[in-house]
Amino acid sequence: MTTTLLLTNGLVIDTAPRPTVLGTADVLVEDGRIAAVGPGLAAPEGAETIDATGRIVMPGFVDTHRHTWQAGIRAAVADGTLPAYLQRVLGEMAPRYRPEDVFAGTLAGSLECLDSGITTLVDWSHIQLGPGHTEANIAALRESGIRAVFGYCYGGDGDLGALAAETGRVHREYFGGPGGTVTMALAALGPEIAGAERALAEWRTARDLGLPVTAHMGGHGAESAASGLAFLDAHGLMDHPAMYVHANFYTDEELKRIAGSGGTVSVAPAIEAAVNIGAPPTGRARAAGVPTALGADTVACGPGDMFSVMRAAYVIERGRPDGAGLGFTTADALRMATIEGAEAAGLADATGSLTPGKQADLLVLRTDTLGVAAAHDPVAAVVLAADTRNVDTVLVGGRMVKRGGVLTGHDVPALLASLTESAARVTAA
Repeated sequence: MTTTLLLTNGLVIDTAPRPTVLGTADVLVEDGRIAAVGPGLAAPEGAETIDATGRIVMPGFVDTHRHTWQAGIRAAVADGTLPAYLQRVLGEMAPRYRPEDVFAGTLAGSLECLDSGITTLVDWSHIQLGPGHTEANIAALRESGIRAVFGYCYGGDGDLGALAAETGRVHREYFGGPGGTVTMALAALGPEIAGAERALAEWRTARDLGLPVTAHMGGHGAESAASGLAFLDAHGLMDHPAMYVHANFYTDEELKRIAGSGGTVSVAPAIEAAVNIGAPPTGRARAAGVPTALGADTVACGPGDMFSVMRAAYVIERGRPDGAGLGFTTADALRMATIEGAEAAGLADATGSLTPGKQADLLVLRTDTLGVAAAHDPVAAVVLAADTRNVDTVLVGGRMVKRGGVLTGHDVPALLASLTESAARVTAA
């Protein structure tokens, strides 16, 4: 249920076209959308007023790449590399997941996002071991209240006809009605992970169903990156809407080709550095004109909140050799975590900024803490100083999902008990 809300006297940060401190102002929300932003707005009759004095009001964060189902295996592969992650998580743990494990992990992971100020999520879900797992995953996303793109990665055997049929069934049965806060994309394993035949089946199915693609491409070495783009070119798929995840090894020219095709990039800087995938392409991708966003990827190996991810992006980019990344600013990091993330996810018309008419996906951040107080640059304070403790209030489509520092509408202790039981079973030696 949404109501008319007026957030008053907050220190407002908008993010389009780039992060800007608007000063002390009000934000009016009507019918779930941002109606107006400015000082001294009149409260409509019956509106609920929220005093944001001494708080920062800004758009919600957008996480463009997360394996949300992995909330129950947090820190299970700390200090490991990519091969260790693949073996332990996908080789050993994933096959043990039941639908109820997927539900618990996805709901807990989605609520973790909301609790930390992430209002929009691209859920790259490669735990689709059967129809029950898919139903549980979608149900958890919807129950959480988050705005999400469900990235469906077919998990059946090598029958490519079944891949197309099952993807079509999921699209028809779960996403064939009126639009909601959860939409669908196709999470493709090909061409760099699963090979040419599966890639053709995936990308052609996405084209037939009108679904965008999100794929791990560019993070498997320079030769693989180049051959993957050549494959898409050869089969007339380069212009299909796609998000390239872990684009570490693309050359500057290849990134320009992605930009020219309308593609986007999702960088997971903390994970890419921690598990030795490669140097995050943050600055290079943006310089090539590619909308470039941020993702937490997996809590099995890294942090799950956008504050940590923004800081990882900032320090890694600015630490490039010979000062090549010193032009990257805190405003750039915040833009990637908000409006640029919405652009990369194909949701810029709905979220990512305070533009009137957009969905009211908003954060209210406390500034009365020792770690944030007396900040001279509010944008830099959000990126460099704030953390999850500062997230006071969260709205998704005008609906209050967190207020006064507490998630609303969920029995969190019961969920944590379910997650703990699930985690003990799937991680058993």
